[in-house]
Amino acid sequence: MSRPRRVAITGIGVGGPWGSDADALFTRLLAGESAVALHERDEDHLAISIPAVHWSGFDPLAELGTHISTLDRSGQLGLVAARRAWAQSGLARTEGPDPRGAVYWGTALAGTLTFERGYREMYVNGRRRVPPLSLLLGMNNTAASHIAIEFGMAGACLTYTIACAAAATAIGEGFRRVREGRSDVVIAGGSDSPMSLGVVRAWEALRVLAPAEPHGAAAACRPFASDRAGLVLGEGGAALILEDWDHARARGATILAELTGYGCSSDAEHLVRPSARGQVEAMRQALADGGMTPADVDYVNAHGTATPEGDPIEIDAIGQVFGAAANTLPVSATKSMHGHMMGATGALEAIICVQALRQGRIPPTAHLETVDPACEGVLHVRGGALERPLRACLSNAFAFGGSNAVLAFRRAED
Repeated sequence: MSRPRRVAITGIGVGGPWGSDADALFTRLLAGESAVALHERDEDHLAISIPAVHWSGFDPLAELGTHISTLDRSGQLGLVAARRAWAQSGLARTEGPDPRGAVYWGTALAGTLTFERGYREMYVNGRRRVPPLSLLLGMNNTAASHIAIEFGMAGACLTYTIACAAAATAIGEGFRRVREGRSDVVIAGGSDSPMSLGVVRAWEALRVLAPAEPHGAAAACRPFASDRAGLVLGEGGAALILEDWDHARARGATILAELTGYGCSSDAEHLVRPSARGQVEAMRQALADGGMTPADVDYVNAHGTATPEGDPIEIDAIGQVFGAAANTLPVSATKSMHGHMMGATGALEAIICVQALRQGRIPPTAHLETVDPACEGVLHVRGGALERPLRACLSNAFAFGGSNAVLAFRRAED
């Protein structure tokens, strides 16, 4: 059996509320800038007004051209991100389909906006037909298929739908493919736009969405805070180019970071209430998979959604993995600024880890003034970015249904 291959990250791309520049996004996160704003819709007498993250300046036609005709908004955001990541990687598209290239993608809700339009046409406008491309726009695998076609990735083209852990799982499984030598290049990431009226109403029914008041929409998401009140929905896309280390070196690519480990587990206990046991297992797997110990980790990008129940459980899990060292371990939850992008979040937070390793700077948990006593036990990064040399970090993604995915990264070194 051949030795496991090292996996380099040679490109990162985003598509979301701050545009498609991953460096600009990270600069804003370091500054503690929130992209959350009041999102209002009033259609068919069903009005919503919630704090949310929405790319209001997105012009799909200008960004993507005629591709938009067969892409739901979530897929459009994903294709923008994939194009940015590919451009940064410096890879050239092969003349024909490349069987050594693959796409691993994540989404939680994919084409819900398309299907909502179809329902409106039938049940509100009384039409017997829906737009003819509805099925192509609404399929969960549409974004991955577009990406595979555009870049000639003729190996596996897989889509993972695992709620909030979708993108992290896609990255982890794509990582395994490269490490095992089955692909030289994998485009991995995720995209979602969970802003349909039905989806918003479903989240409201669970009573886990944060209200705009009394702190204002921008500060609605406050992970680990004593007065946290729930999560904030967001939309976006994020993509990483995962490449065989030797393949990247041979072509003179700039390696941004190394993806070293991946852990996944199931709580196997409850659909909604998370389990520290399952989260601990996923973190320990990721460390072991990457040949790392807890002492090697300098930062954890927490799942941290600002729900009253979920945040303390994650802090407990981190404490179990890192022991007494957790007290000095920097932890932050960047959803406080970019919201919860469902199937895209794990990829966006993976990119944040890559940027943190490159720059030696950790973005804060915004709006965290008073830490809930139940969430103490780690070094919460708050009030501003934390600067320090970083060797390695973890990114946590924990989903409804009890699915957990954790990614481990190292600073790029030969």
